[in-house]
Amino acid sequence: MNNRFLQACRREPVDATPIWFMRQAGRYMADYRALRQRYTLLEICANPELAVAVTLQPVEVIEVDAAILFSDLLVPFTPMGLDFDFVKGEGPSVEHPIRTPEAVEKLRRFEPREALGHVLETIRILRRELDGRVPLIGFGGAPFTMASYAIEGCPSTTYARTKAFMYAQPEAWHRLCSRFADMMADYLTAQIEAGAQALQIFDSWAGALSQADYREFALPHTSRIFSALKAKGVPLIHFGVGTAAILGDIVDNGADVIGVDWRQPIDEAWQVIGPNRAIQGNLDPARLLGPMDRVFSATDDILRRVGGRPGHIFNLGHGVLPSTPLESVQALARHVHEVTRTGPS
Repeated sequence: MNNRFLQACRREPVDATPIWFMRQAGRYMADYRALRQRYTLLEICANPELAVAVTLQPVEVIEVDAAILFSDLLVPFTPMGLDFDFVKGEGPSVEHPIRTPEAVEKLRRFEPREALGHVLETIRILRRELDGRVPLIGFGGAPFTMASYAIEGCPSTTYARTKAFMYAQPEAWHRLCSRFADMMADYLTAQIEAGAQALQIFDSWAGALSQADYREFALPHTSRIFSALKAKGVPLIHFGVGTAAILGDIVDNGADVIGVDWRQPIDEAWQVIGPNRAIQGNLDPARLLGPMDRVFSATDDILRRVGGRPGHIFNLGHGVLPSTPLESVQALARHVHEVTRTGPS
């Protein structure tokens, strides 16, 4: 089996730098777009056969060192009583966003092995289909990001409603995040039981918080998830966008690997994170929209800054953009392997 991704998570030496891509299965791939002509995103997530097919699409055509489960961050919303759908061109839309403390109390608790059994079945099938080719990554959302979606009701650039609720109703906020932390710890444990070999917790919007607010309103709840999963024996990855100001605080969550975006050099980020954590990142996804010589130059700069130090997983600083040429993603993966390979090819 190609274990270099898991080895890098543990900061062990590897024969080549592992690489995978957030949103590596998605709209930039023709096969995925063809499926979306016939099915909605939620229909694909709910159908293990379709979700397996989409998860495997990039594994078949790109030299990735890990597969990531195809699902959606918000699938736990529905069994919690937060009905949502996707609005074309706008993203997720929650039917009845949480705006009052009373709405927090109405959220339902659920058993993920029943309510989200289709996701767990997808994981079980994927482990058989992958047959040891590459490890499988499961994922979930951190409480701040989940709460932001629940309160805003749709994507936001300011998180004004979220912060207003957080500041004005701190007790209700902490109850909401505690509910998400308990649910997510249980859901991710179920993913491990089903066969996930690593987990990434997306705290995509944590960079919207100041350092003080992150430590007060987000860190305690995210830490609970990592604490609950720590003894499960799989690598745990934390990912956020725009987190340069809170990187040192994110380390306190307890993740094994810290994902960083493209806004600061990777060696500087690693210095903040410290020697006891692996690092994932950090190429700007928009680089792949330009000429490959610039992609390779930026890639080589990242690799030079890493200097062959164990514990680096190459990735973008966020997901693959829909207009990205597949050929560029393929070429980047090949390039990373070729220039970092230490043993026979």
